[in-house]
Amino acid sequence: MPTAPPETDAAPTARTLPVFALGMALSLFLEIAYLLCVAGYYAFPSLPIEHTALGVFLPGFRELTWASFGLGLAESFVWGWFVALTFGPLYNYFASRWP
Repeated sequence: MPTAPPETDAAPTARTLPVFALGMALSLFLEIAYLLCVAGYYAFPSLPIEHTALGVFLPGFRELTWASFGLGLAESFVWGWFVALTFGPLYNYFASRWP
């Protein structure tokens, strides 16, 4: 029967955010949102489509080509990690200072 690993000092407490899990969750969330936006462009072709909305947050995204699609997917993943690596340690810092 497997047992739970012993608690160590490196294990996150209930008040800290595990930055790796946060990074993966945010990155996949942003990729899913990006895929839904791209699917919306194809699902409703009669609506006026402004690709500039994605271009604001995803530098280099111009129109729906395979290269631009791949770039947008990669940038969505990077943005998730940027937020996690910025927000996670800040949250953990302040959570450890205030009760």
